[in-house]
Amino acid sequence: MDGNGRWAKQRGLPRIEGHRRGVEAVRTATYAARDLGVKMLTLYAFSAENWNRPKEEVGALMGLLELYLKKELETFVRDRVRLRTIGRTEGLPPGVQRLLAATIERTREFTDYTLVLALNYGSRSEILDAARAYAAAVGTGAERPGEATWASFSKYLYTASMPDPDLVIRTSGETRVSNFLLMQAAYAEFYFTPVLWPDFTKSDLAAAIADYSRRERRYGQTSEQLRPASSTT
Repeated sequence: MDGNGRWAKQRGLPRIEGHRRGVEAVRTATYAARDLGVKMLTLYAFSAENWNRPKEEVGALMGLLELYLKKELETFVRDRVRLRTIGRTEGLPPGVQRLLAATIERTREFTDYTLVLALNYGSRSEILDAARAYAAAVGTGAERPGEATWASFSKYLYTASMPDPDLVIRTSGETRVSNFLLMQAAYAEFYFTPVLWPDFTKSDLAAAIADYSRRERRYGQTSEQLRPASSTT
């Protein structure tokens, strides 16, 4: 979700106003995705690198996150939206951690639609944490390195039990992935749009999904293998 700051700058507004409008776009995208048949939506809300921003901006972002969670908890429960998180959430402010824990607990039994917030997330950090956890499992005998597979290693990622993403969307015209789900997105389709995140609407999401639906996902195979000629008798 990129472009909050530029959205505000274009309008002569402080950056925090762009982030406020970005929170509104989060709510729009959450329910637009569900309406469009998406079963799981992951939003890159705060990266591990975002701590390097000015202290005042980081504080404001944490305040907006806390406010969002307070406002949306009952809505999530009412609409049966399950909340999950990925990232080093233990590094977030205590108030945010408590609200996340409460929301996750209240919504954990819902299965129809899941919203995942990537918070204090970085894919390289995730891989390091997974490697440490895997090494610890080797030390206890729970894992055998000689029998390692992607399936056995990936269960130590933050996204264990979650499906890999089919489609990754980046707003604001940037064409990089910025340390987001690097391993999980190995076979994802990417969609880049110039729309700034605060302006991202349901129709923009629908356009991205429509573009995705026209693509052929081959996973290393040829088109002919995916669409073999009909046999004749």
